[in-house]
Amino acid sequence: MSEHLLAIAEAKGAQRIARHPEATGYAVGLLAWALSGGVLVAGKGITGEMGPWTLSFWRFGIATLVLLPLVAHSLPQMRQFLRAKGLRVLGTGALLGVALGLLFEALHYTSAVNTGIINATFPIITLVLARIFLGEAMGPWQVVGGLIAFAGVIVIAAHGEIAVLMRFDFGIGDVMVLASAATLGAYTVSLRKQKFELARMPLLVVLLGSATVISFPFSMVELWTGDYAPGLTADGLMILAYAAIPGGALVYLFFNWSIDVLGASRAGMLLYSQMIFTAVLAWLILGEAIEWYHYAGAALIVVGVVLVTVFKPKTAAIPPK
Repeated sequence: MSEHLLAIAEAKGAQRIARHPEATGYAVGLLAWALSGGVLVAGKGITGEMGPWTLSFWRFGIATLVLLPLVAHSLPQMRQFLRAKGLRVLGTGALLGVALGLLFEALHYTSAVNTGIINATFPIITLVLARIFLGEAMGPWQVVGGLIAFAGVIVIAAHGEIAVLMRFDFGIGDVMVLASAATLGAYTVSLRKQKFELARMPLLVVLLGSATVISFPFSMVELWTGDYAPGLTADGLMILAYAAIPGGALVYLFFNWSIDVLGASRAGMLLYSQMIFTAVLAWLILGEAIEWYHYAGAALIVVGVVLVTVFKPKTAAIPPK
């Protein structure tokens, strides 16, 4: 769930600030992804009590409130920034809010294991969208890597069964995860295109606040339809608290720390550990099985992503027509 913080770091070309040993950067980065993987497990565990958009609203809202005091010194710049580019920020934050809402919605129809693995295709989808809308270079290895990763998604969505593949009988939840990854990719491309001139953490808080605003009407619709009880059990409150604070605010702080130490590229490579943490936590806490097709699909996705990120084209980006 820290993908959007990585997007901010990439969009702004953040510089590495090596104030701590690299081991610290890797440790806090992995901790961020472990906590982030736990959010998917938490989202699966609360599906019977809270709607996906309501969970998204409270997660964004609480995380914003927790992080706001940390950027209090930047409030004047943030206000000026919002006055100048408020509508653009709201539009970009809308993509972030929709991406997380779709992801939590998907957990109502598919397993946390499937969600964590398929969601790892986000960088490849971003690459394709950046090629289309920004004219960024895309070499042959990126095409090959994308196809291999997509094959991994198909293996997982089809549960490794040829009959399911031939009937195109894929679960709606897995399709929603792909839609969420695509929306997050659009969010990343939007950040790169907008080139918002604001420091990383203040910009993150502004975008989280925008996503909160966008998620609110959807949560009101869930409340109005009455599909979910208006209150939460003690377990539900604990799950929400985890998703918003350790799985929200602390994730952003730890991952921001890892970017400062390692730089955006190396910190971003830790993204793929999220699928492992999610699968293990889902197995331990929810009792979800890890089948052979999860291993096969995850392996294909990792290979594809490595090809995409390691063998970058050396040619200059083609300007969009």
